[in-house]
Amino acid sequence: MRIKSLTARVLLLTTIWSTVALVVIGLVISTLYRKSAERSFEDLLRAQLYNVINSVTIGDQGALAGSPQLGDLRFAQPKTGWYWLVEPLGTYTSAPLVSPSLGVSSLPVLSVLEAPFDKSYERYYGVTDEFGNHVQVAETEVVLDTDGRAARFRVTGNINVVEDDVRAFSHSLYLALAGFGLGSLIVNALAILYGLKPLDKARAALERIRTGESEKLQGEFPREILPLANEVNALIESNRRIIERARMQVGNLAHSLKTPIAVLLNEARVLERSHGDLVRMQAEAMQGQVQSYLNRARIAAQRDSVLARTEAEPALERLVRVMRRLNVEKEFELSVSPNNLAVAMEQQDLEETVGNLLENAARFAGHKVRVVAGEAPDDVKGTDAARRHWVELVVEDDGPGLEPDEIREAMKRGRRLDESKPGTGLGLSIVSEITSEYQGRLELSRGSWGGLRASLILPGVTKDVA
Repeated sequence: MRIKSLTARVLLLTTIWSTVALVVIGLVISTLYRKSAERSFEDLLRAQLYNVINSVTIGDQGALAGSPQLGDLRFAQPKTGWYWLVEPLGTYTSAPLVSPSLGVSSLPVLSVLEAPFDKSYERYYGVTDEFGNHVQVAETEVVLDTDGRAARFRVTGNINVVEDDVRAFSHSLYLALAGFGLGSLIVNALAILYGLKPLDKARAALERIRTGESEKLQGEFPREILPLANEVNALIESNRRIIERARMQVGNLAHSLKTPIAVLLNEARVLERSHGDLVRMQAEAMQGQVQSYLNRARIAAQRDSVLARTEAEPALERLVRVMRRLNVEKEFELSVSPNNLAVAMEQQDLEETVGNLLENAARFAGHKVRVVAGEAPDDVKGTDAARRHWVELVVEDDGPGLEPDEIREAMKRGRRLDESKPGTGLGLSIVSEITSEYQGRLELSRGSWGGLRASLILPGVTKDVA
């Protein structure tokens, strides 16, 4: 599974590298220390061997004589693995000299083929004594007098001493390396977090752009991130220019079409009633169609802008205030929660969609119209709820409402279910088109008051309350 976090990636790589490096370092140091300990152990046995040689002579009766004092109590304690032994060689016979630690026991001797002598006529090999101790033997053969009488000298040391020494050193070494490795990981983690902190600042700056608090990336960035910040700012500026140019073109087109349509409407009034009504209806339909497609073109030009943001409460309050003045006999309720609720739409698009719904509700309401804005429930957010933030705007009245078949009919462009009420029949279809351009949707159903309930699911943004 791929790791998406840069911090986790770097920490994983540094952890793996540090672990491998410390293990290799530990093994190398431990091996070098073992070789050094074995070499020191061999030098100690050599020194003890020379002491024994210097302490032994041939007596007056031709027997081996001497009492080596090696200064180590282990040579006097039984079964320790620390022994010295002097044995006569050749035809010359004499009782061997033995350390008190060996007593009447004997030591096995390897053949010269198994352990040959070196250039100093010494050899070192390992054996197991009668007590189960693994011992290292230092051996040489020395001529003791002018008659050619010689003896074999052997000094042994317990190899467990070396093993215990290496084991204790390795334990201390691994503890030290583990502590060093853990400290290195902590330092690396802090260094990585500190090094990647500018990315968090860039993310926060982008968040401020998305929520409409800023129009470009602002802040001090390191040299590695500064080109990215400059490119993002250039992209935002280019996007803004494209939007402004599209708006200007749409405005120019609207103005160029407004006059010919107005002329047609005026001319329709002076024509005969049968012909005039037909021309007027077609001109009004053309006017609605032109306005609808101009809106769609304008929205398409600005839909991908990261700066599209409208505070819900002020915009809805203005619309409700106008509706109260135009419909003094009806009651309008407004509820917005939370107070900082914002919609990712241009203000004029939000006002047009909600305004159409309010006009429709006021036209058919008995006495009351209610507007509620808030977070969209989980069951109506859609399939990409995890990736986007959604809000719900509900306009509800206490009028007669619509049946499911009537709802489907009302959503068709230019269809009016009640010809006695004024209007062109374009309101709900325009609302649906604008909403869909913002990737939202319009849902119609029967409300709790028995009238029509219009629900707008729109993309939203939120701003933390200080």
